[in-house]
Amino acid sequence: MLIIKAHNLIKKFKDLLAVDGVDLEVEEGECFGLLGPNGAGKTSLIRMITAVSPPTGGEIEVLGHDLKTHSRQVKAALGVVPQLDNLDPDFTVIQNLMAFARYFDIPKNEARRRSMEVLSLFELDNKRNSHIRELSGGMKRRLLIARGLINLPKIVVLDEPTIGLDPQGKHLVWRKLTELKSQGVSQLLCTQNMEEAAVLCDRVAIMY
Repeated sequence: MLIIKAHNLIKKFKDLLAVDGVDLEVEEGECFGLLGPNGAGKTSLIRMITAVSPPTGGEIEVLGHDLKTHSRQVKAALGVVPQLDNLDPDFTVIQNLMAFARYFDIPKNEARRRSMEVLSLFELDNKRNSHIRELSGGMKRRLLIARGLINLPKIVVLDEPTIGLDPQGKHLVWRKLTELKSQGVSQLLCTQNMEEAAVLCDRVAIMY
């Protein structure tokens, strides 16, 4: 079953053509990799698929829903890990997760249970009451991935998930993403790291 289907996707920013007629099909249960250099349009493509940035042209279906008319249902089923850190620096680790859970109308007790679960998954449970500014860059990356799982998504979309991580942190993230895939969570992975693609991806597309 196809869970992401994009046809002739185009994204323009004034005179800049960032994405030029992309066709893409991602199957249920796979980790699909998007590779390519900086400026190839990978993040622009991700932002269209996750209903953050509307396409200039073309069509996108996610989980059988047309993104133009069902963006709310699609967003509820996606876990998104952005390339840039957008954690709230005024909150603690657990408060960041609890606040994010409210976007999905997750009841407070359930949100706390899930928060502790994902923190444990990424070995951050001992940092739950730390403020974001007290975390290392690697811990922030792991927290962003943990946050992307709070709504129990069917598809996780990851934009350079291990950027800036040391080898130990990178291998921890790879191990956890492999475990998630074995549990049936589909993944769309945007990366410049060929080793990462070789370890995690079933199929890849190269954007140039």
